[in-house]
Amino acid sequence: MIYESTRDINRKINPSEAILQGLSVEGGLFVLRDLGKNKLDLKNLVGKNYYEVAEEVLKLFVDFSEQEIKACVENAYKGKFSNEKITPLVELNDSYVLELFNGPTSAFKDVGLSLLPQLTKTALTKVNDKNDILILTATSGDTGKAALEGFKDVERTKIMVFYPNDGVSTVQKTQMQTQEGKNTKVCAIHGNFDDAQSGIKELFVDEEFKKELLTKNIKLSSANSINIGRLIPQVVYYVVSYLELVTTDKIKLGDKVNFVVPTGNFGNILAGYYAEQIGLPVNKLICASNNNNVLYDFLKTGVYDKNRDFLKTVSPSMDILISSNLERLLYYVSGCDNAYVASLMKDLKETGRFEVTKEILNRIQEKFQTGFADDLDTKQTIKKIYEKDSYLLDTHTAVAYKVLLDNLDKEHVNVVLSTASPYKFTESVYTSLNEATNEDEFTLMNKLHEQTKVAIPENLKDLDKKVIRHKDVINKNEMKKYILEKLGDL
Repeated sequence: MIYESTRDINRKINPSEAILQGLSVEGGLFVLRDLGKNKLDLKNLVGKNYYEVAEEVLKLFVDFSEQEIKACVENAYKGKFSNEKITPLVELNDSYVLELFNGPTSAFKDVGLSLLPQLTKTALTKVNDKNDILILTATSGDTGKAALEGFKDVERTKIMVFYPNDGVSTVQKTQMQTQEGKNTKVCAIHGNFDDAQSGIKELFVDEEFKKELLTKNIKLSSANSINIGRLIPQVVYYVVSYLELVTTDKIKLGDKVNFVVPTGNFGNILAGYYAEQIGLPVNKLICASNNNNVLYDFLKTGVYDKNRDFLKTVSPSMDILISSNLERLLYYVSGCDNAYVASLMKDLKETGRFEVTKEILNRIQEKFQTGFADDLDTKQTIKKIYEKDSYLLDTHTAVAYKVLLDNLDKEHVNVVLSTASPYKFTESVYTSLNEATNEDEFTLMNKLHEQTKVAIPENLKDLDKKVIRHKDVINKNEMKKYILEKLGDL
């Protein structure tokens, strides 16, 4: 089992090293060339719980023993999620909603970022590396807190998170600013998520920077879904949701299902593509965008062009114009052509755009559909579904639900992946149901609970009363300097 870079066939590495390194030295992402060679035995997984399914999925991607895999899964999830099913499936009138927000930070990123620290710790023992790991992560809101919580006080790791100062919700910002842990550091930047993500990627290919870290016995890694160890755990919930449909007699084993995914960085929906490659019967993967609809345009035309206005929306975790994980899909649909992928990424870096061949676009469109929703659509959908189904969507899941309703396929079961608790975006959700108000988000959180009776997650209760620990704000070009200055604090 060998991983290689999407951009260089000669950059080969074992799974443990891929998890620890995060990104290839020339900027490529690690992939299995023979993805899909080994398949899940779905028939034998029917009736299994989340932990058992996760263990079977991980066997296809990591070089750990069965005992090591089992320990990773149990340490990641046992007692840390508010629902014993981890990712429960809820039936509504038009679809099923896969609730991915029952973890310690109330966002779907918890699923991957609860397991990644366990994979990292185990990988360190496999490669016998004496260096500590510095996790560098950019966030559009949810990854940051989930990564901080997952890596908090984990031995031999330090974590620094960068987020756009004006590009996250009040709740998301407060979650990060109040983060505890002796190995954690959080910093805002003047810029958007793409600025933060690009800055992190540049550091991963900065040989001088990495050499300086090695003098301190530190190596770089990432908690973003550019890290294959973050992406693999997300494959699991696609499989689990499908098996739940089989177990409850909603479908027969072998029936194909549609998955509708609110999408920014492309990792969440790419996990569905990976699930299909290892044997899951998927009809369509439906990519739902907000007004930053660069992916919508690409999936329609084959032209990826980030040269457009960056828009702030009510679904800020999807306010992204550079979708990193698209690179992995391009690798597979191009026939694992590393040189072709490298040329596309070179075009993107130099001109802000690239265009795939008609043949490759056709291959993508065979599996992927797309749609988008603006802010008005999003808020109207929250109100509509609450009134019709008595179910409260957050602003990202509402984007996906609007796209579902616009493309409703009644011949297949449809599963909408739910991004986060509605209380992470309280002001937008509250004003979807009520008149606009000047009250702060934490006041509105209680009012929204009184109105809907939807429980406020424990980790968000009294969040505004916690001590602010991280107040730093820097310019986007100061990240390298900041990291080197602050390492001594960790």
